[in-house]
Amino acid sequence: MKLGIDQLVANDFAPLKGLRVGLFTNLSAVDSRLIPTYDLFRLSDAVQLVALFSPEHGLAGAAADGVQVASGIDIKSGVPIYSLYGESYRPTPAMLADVDIIVCDIQDIGVRYYTFLWTITHILEACGEYGVRVMLLDRPNPLGNHMDGSGLEPEQASLVGRYPIPIQHGMTLGELVSMINALWNPTPAELTIIPYEGEPTWKLFVPPSPNMPHLVTAQHYPGACLIEGTTLSEGRGTALPFEIVGAPGLDSWELATQLNALDLPGVRFRPHQFQPTASKHTGQLCGGVQVHILDAQVYRPLLVWLHVIRQMRPYFEWLPHFDRLIGDTSTRQKLDAGISVDEITSEWVIFLDKFDAKRQPYLLYERH
Repeated sequence: MKLGIDQLVANDFAPLKGLRVGLFTNLSAVDSRLIPTYDLFRLSDAVQLVALFSPEHGLAGAAADGVQVASGIDIKSGVPIYSLYGESYRPTPAMLADVDIIVCDIQDIGVRYYTFLWTITHILEACGEYGVRVMLLDRPNPLGNHMDGSGLEPEQASLVGRYPIPIQHGMTLGELVSMINALWNPTPAELTIIPYEGEPTWKLFVPPSPNMPHLVTAQHYPGACLIEGTTLSEGRGTALPFEIVGAPGLDSWELATQLNALDLPGVRFRPHQFQPTASKHTGQLCGGVQVHILDAQVYRPLLVWLHVIRQMRPYFEWLPHFDRLIGDTSTRQKLDAGISVDEITSEWVIFLDKFDAKRQPYLLYERH
């Protein structure tokens, strides 16, 4: 497989010749040899790198979730590094003054909640307005082509979802950015996508953020991230973020028995106790379960984790963030009203069919 960055390097950065380049990235973006795109750009004589732009978690991908990151000077390249998760989510005119093109290369995980995509949409809007070109170096979606989940009501728009795409969208960043630039950008930017070639492989997975350590974490994330919208622990502050869930005073064995009795596709639940060192319930012993994927091909994380939430309902309170994540207020209300998870998820079919038709002109790769 050749990633978008591999294609650009093989062409000796020819499309960037004579241009002042800004690079939006973090250290999860690597080529097929595991060399960071950041290093390839700053060390190449063929690239006039004049600025770096960083997302949530910063250039190093080390800052905690939700923590603002400051702008500054990059000590290795000597160029300004502008944080787009600090005072502004959007590049300012001053940030773009000496930039002809922003190249975006970052590892996404295929879920609407993940903020990297939405930071790129802010880049698209600013660049369209100020006449700066945008290039995106594409990468495979680690969750593949499968779509699932609800849409997004306009009043729930935030940096965990700005436009109505499915929670598990089944697209690459290149495909999504092309679609968003065409359909929802008030002043579309001049956009180039460098696609990847070959069959996606995940023998090597570089963590794109501190609580996304493994591929299996990403496989759980479409559903497990919903736990952030409750007072339950989603495993932050442990070695198993988004693979476990729990709360103080909960009977792990009873919960596991109840969940396994549902016979949900592709998973089993194991009683698990843990004591987070950060985030919710810090220092408290929590009872809960670890969700083990037995068959990733049939596993539906949204279905499974909504069942988990339903089963754990007496042990938590809702947080406002849940509605922003799921994209509406009705899902929370339906869960509390006793409407079945199967009925809730079956209502997504119409939206998914319409979205699938809408996305067709922007798909770059064959679907199997």
